[in-house]
Amino acid sequence: MKNLAFALILLSSVNVFARTTPSAGVGDIKGTLTEAHKKFKGLKEGKNADYIPALAKVPSELFGIALVTVDGKVYTEGDIEKLFAIESISKVFTLSQVLQESGEKQITDTVGVDATGDVFNSIVAVEKNKGKEMNPFVNPGAIATTSMVKGKNADEIWNKIVSIHSAFAGRPLELNEEVYKSEAATNQRNQAIGKLMEAYEIIKTNPEQATDIYTKQCSINVNAKDLATMAATLANGGFNPVTKTKVIDQKHVKSVLAVMSTAGLYDTTGQWLFKTGLPAKSGVGGGVIAVVPGKFGIAAFSPRLDEAGNSVRAQRAIEFITEKLNANPYDIKPQGEYVIGKDER
Repeated sequence: MKNLAFALILLSSVNVFARTTPSAGVGDIKGTLTEAHKKFKGLKEGKNADYIPALAKVPSELFGIALVTVDGKVYTEGDIEKLFAIESISKVFTLSQVLQESGEKQITDTVGVDATGDVFNSIVAVEKNKGKEMNPFVNPGAIATTSMVKGKNADEIWNKIVSIHSAFAGRPLELNEEVYKSEAATNQRNQAIGKLMEAYEIIKTNPEQATDIYTKQCSINVNAKDLATMAATLANGGFNPVTKTKVIDQKHVKSVLAVMSTAGLYDTTGQWLFKTGLPAKSGVGGGVIAVVPGKFGIAAFSPRLDEAGNSVRAQRAIEFITEKLNANPYDIKPQGEYVIGKDER
């Protein structure tokens, strides 16, 4: 709970900074996306997530960037129509569903909100903490979070999950059947994690169903524009700026952004926050989203991943754009020469 309180304080500061930071002009945004795409499209670092056969087949040179502002303006560059599996970015929006249905206590009292210090699919972390003191973005916490979505059967739960993803994206989203079948055939580790979370009574019933629905949510098809709109909905306090509809209550957004800030990019979240200052989430499908609260959401897609499982081109592009648009909320420009504690007598 201390970590959550601290993260929420940070996020409240982010909101203040976001409101006071000068905004970039239209030309600046479009030109910056074009520059970023040109600068990083030749990067050959990393490789596809080949441990999932369907992801290994995605063309490695695909690269798209999209940015959506809180007043609904959309800017794109590159391969922005190409559909790909959302993967772990889905954890953000299923967490949003649980917060909307059941509130923060449902999460803080079960899986927790702390960075684990272990890899995202660690079984050791489950054993060490008896299923607690984790967060909704590592696989044990994510499978448990999926199990908390209310519904009388698997179909109702799945429909709720795909519906909230669609509401964030501003259009109906669908399952990528090929990715789902590929992951379902190779997710024995997640099945074991689900059973272990049941053993520690974090998942109350039917871990097999929770794991299967979790696998399906990771296999939802999106494109870069969808992801940027989803990020912009968070940037806009839970209100989709493109469709002009409320998706989740504003009070839950700060909690989602707090977990994104502390656990969004697997083992390298701290490095990411150090460089950009932005709440973000990645997925092994090649997508990365980032949120500038009160200003815009940004997403980039490219399948080549670093060792932590984050898209190399997407990270570099968003870092570059964040710097060029002065969007790091912690990059505070001095307003005067007053020094706290200075003797003014």
